[in-house]
Amino acid sequence: MIGPHSHADLEEEQLGKAFDLRLLRRLLRYARPYWKLFALALLLSGGISIIELALPYITKLAVDEVLVLPWVEVRSEVPPVPGAIALGEGRYLVREAALSGEQKEELERGGALAGRWLLIPPDSPEAEVALLYPELFLFTPAGYAIPEEGLRALPQDEVWRLRGRQYRLLGLLALVFLAFLLLRFGLSYGQVYTLQYAGQRIMFDMRREIFGHLLRLPMSVLDREPVGRLVTRATNDVAAIHEMYSRALVSLVQDFFMMLAVLAIMFRLNFRLTLYLLAFAPLIAVLAFWFRKRARAAYREARRILAKLNAYLAESLSGMTVIQLFRQELRSFQRFQEINREFFRAQMRTIMAFGLFQPAIAVMQNIALAFLIWYGGRGVLAGVFTLGGLIAFISYIRILFQPLVRFSEEYNVLQAAMAAAERIFLFLDLPKEPSGKKPVPTLRGEIEFRDVWFAYNDEDWVLRGVSFRVRPGEKVAIVGPTGAGKTTITNLILGFYRPQKGQILIDGVPLEELDLAEYRRHLALVPQDVFLFTGNVWENIRMWNGGLGKEEAEQAAKLVGVHNYILRLPEGYETDVKERGMRISLGERQLLSLARAAASAPKIILLDEATANVDSHTEALVQKALETVMAGRTTIAIAHRLSTIRNADRVLVIHDGRLVEEGTVEELLAKRGLFWALWQLQFAGKKA
Repeated sequence: MIGPHSHADLEEEQLGKAFDLRLLRRLLRYARPYWKLFALALLLSGGISIIELALPYITKLAVDEVLVLPWVEVRSEVPPVPGAIALGEGRYLVREAALSGEQKEELERGGALAGRWLLIPPDSPEAEVALLYPELFLFTPAGYAIPEEGLRALPQDEVWRLRGRQYRLLGLLALVFLAFLLLRFGLSYGQVYTLQYAGQRIMFDMRREIFGHLLRLPMSVLDREPVGRLVTRATNDVAAIHEMYSRALVSLVQDFFMMLAVLAIMFRLNFRLTLYLLAFAPLIAVLAFWFRKRARAAYREARRILAKLNAYLAESLSGMTVIQLFRQELRSFQRFQEINREFFRAQMRTIMAFGLFQPAIAVMQNIALAFLIWYGGRGVLAGVFTLGGLIAFISYIRILFQPLVRFSEEYNVLQAAMAAAERIFLFLDLPKEPSGKKPVPTLRGEIEFRDVWFAYNDEDWVLRGVSFRVRPGEKVAIVGPTGAGKTTITNLILGFYRPQKGQILIDGVPLEELDLAEYRRHLALVPQDVFLFTGNVWENIRMWNGGLGKEEAEQAAKLVGVHNYILRLPEGYETDVKERGMRISLGERQLLSLARAAASAPKIILLDEATANVDSHTEALVQKALETVMAGRTTIAIAHRLSTIRNADRVLVIHDGRLVEEGTVEELLAKRGLFWALWQLQFAGKKA
């Protein structure tokens, strides 16, 4: 049996462990049914990445092939390359693409590179412009040449005639750029929708599994777990895992391949410059390691305190009546302030880690850009690097650093998911309520305890060697001082707990061998603290039993004397009782609980001081109704008010976990033992 603190202690121990791939493997199990959606999201991500990589290259083409004139003037005694066009006086026109990087660097160092030129073939339509402005053009064997400054002297329409082909190419590139942007928008929308849909489906499945597991947990766990912590498992923790699936998982894969592709392109553009920029990598790695360590610890602490905060809120809301009655608003508020302040500090530690990491990455990005502008700009001036290449390099640097900037957010999401997964799987690994397999088609209602020992915690025994037998149809009352173990006996009969020693038999069959769900169909419990669910009166009597009609529910209400009370409600049986039945009185709730028990037609009825919350007049009605309900059924009644057990066939007297007396009311009074003493305390000065 799980101890009182073992679950919480185990949870805190788990939270101290490092990142575990085992958790990720278990999380991915939930994604398996939706692998096609994630595959589609990855394909869409690949398309987005290709577009992201293509946009800077389109810009490079626009600059190098259109905006920058393709011919350069070289001063040299001899033609610098084959095919150079002589301009006279030791000057040559050379297409820039024909010069290697080493040649351009050597010419720049020697001061041999001059301005840029445009060359017009002599048989082209553009040659007419050269004939109109002979003073600006230089005739060469290859055609008409005009320097860059000469173009500025021409009228705009003539420039358009000369460079119409380039303008059209520029327009085409702009249209391609715009088409890529629109395509990227469509792919991004599809990716976001696909991931969100898959994440929502996974969240739906996980919440269903968590709540299904919650319904099958043994009462020993539910009694000790704060409600707020259990609510956090199915809400905040599942939402954190949804964030991982819908944001971080695919984004991390996309960013990884994007960085590899960007580096490959950068190496192709300029190997040496890319190597220089990679000198920032060790510093980024150290920063990422520091951030990972700080963020993990801070985020786990924040999640732990959030569960604590939710638990305290749930407890305070449930006990608000008591808080206000005993004027504990200030103390309760101060306690909330303490937990809230803890959560605030934990959140601030997380924010500080992110607040340092992101600006540091941004600073390194700007330093890299400054270095690129300085070094790459010198390369452009030296002729070893094109202007379009430099512009594309700047764009690729930004693309390269974007995943690093997003890393903090993605790591935040991933750590939140890991912390949530630790809690969820710890919860899901709790063993379900043990149950036998033996069917229970019919039940006579015989109950037998054989030397039963039971403790909620270790060997702090609540029951000590209790033995008794209840015959089918017998009405047995259990009395004794508070804390004697009376309610524990009913919990054991219901199968909520199992004894550590001894055995409980139902119709001669050990209870642990019976199918509990089927067995409980034959039981009805009327507790002292009645719980009504949000919904109308019909639903709370029928308990959503599809085989039980409204007529049977109404008949059960009449049987216990609550029918007239219900009719006085605003909408009768259709009245919504609200959360925990707050719209109706305690006495009416008790009567509804009796009607619920009667409607299920049980073989065994367990009453835990069923008339505790009703007045004397209603108690008389209930006692009369109970006589009808209990007729022919085995009844176990816990009684604090001894006046309610006069008609019991037998009375069991429990004291300090032991069965100390047994017999009819008259027999026990004649013994003048513990029962007689309890009777005297309640009826002293009254005629028995």
